[in-house]
Amino acid sequence: MIVEQISIFLENKAGRLLEVTSALAEAHINIRALSLADTSDFGILRVIVDDTEKAKMVLKERGLTVGRTSVVAVEVTDQPGGLDHILGILSRENINVEYMYAFVQREGSNATLIFRFDRTDQALEVLQAHHIPILPAERLYA
Repeated sequence: MIVEQISIFLENKAGRLLEVTSALAEAHINIRALSLADTSDFGILRVIVDDTEKAKMVLKERGLTVGRTSVVAVEVTDQPGGLDHILGILSRENINVEYMYAFVQREGSNATLIFRFDRTDQALEVLQAHHIPILPAERLYA
């Protein structure tokens, strides 16, 4: 139920993102989902890859600062109100969404969103109690 995400801290300058993607490509590591946020000085690249341990090792060997975070992949009805429904459930339980981003699937009619919660275990319980589909990590890594 928990998905491992890698966060890479990058200087906000030309070529730094390429350094990450080149390292992963050379190591035959597939990026399954990503999000990039920036400030004027640095950026945080969040990725879900098909081999988390290998990716961490490869990136650290390049001198990059790498962190690991647990996130949750939630299947959302791909229609108006799908996300609103899930956010309403979480809000009623006082669970904060720290950030989220979309995951592209090759099949199916639902969207998949990656969530980082302030209380992940409680969020999982609430989502399961409301029969919200949570994707296993293996499905994302494949």
